[in-house]
Amino acid sequence: QVQLVESGGGLVQAGGSLSLSCAASGSIFSINAMAWYRQAPGKQRDLVAIITSGGITNYLDSVKGRFTISRDNAKNTVYLQMNSLKPEDTAVYYCNAHIKVVANIEHDYWGQGTQVTVSS
Repeated sequence: QVQLVESGGGLVQAGGSLSLSCAASGSIFSINAMAWYRQAPGKQRDLVAIITSGGITNYLDSVKGRFTISRDNAKNTVYLQMNSLKPEDTAVYYCNAHIKVVANIEHDYWGQGTQVTVSS
C-alpha cells in the first residue's frame, strides 16, 4: 500500500519557475532511486531527472542547468525545482521511486501526475 502523491504543478509564463514535490507514504522498508518523468501529448514518457539514495543525480540534457532534483530522506520526499521554464517543458510530470516494502524485493511506484504548462 505504497503511494506517491505529487503537488506543485500549474501554469507559468516562459522564464518563470515552479517547484514540484512528491511524497511517498505507506509500508516502506527503504527507498532507493527517486526520479521525475514527463510526458507531453502524443509523446513517450521521458526521464527528466533521477537521484540515488546517496544523492547522485543525472538529468535530461535539455533541462541541465535549469532543473534541480533533490530529496529529503527523512520525509520520503523528492523535489524538482524548475527554473527558466520554456514552452517545450509543458507536460504531465510523474514522480517515480524504487521502493522495497520488504527486504530484498524492490518495485517501482508512480505518482498520479501533475500538469505543468508554460505559456509563451
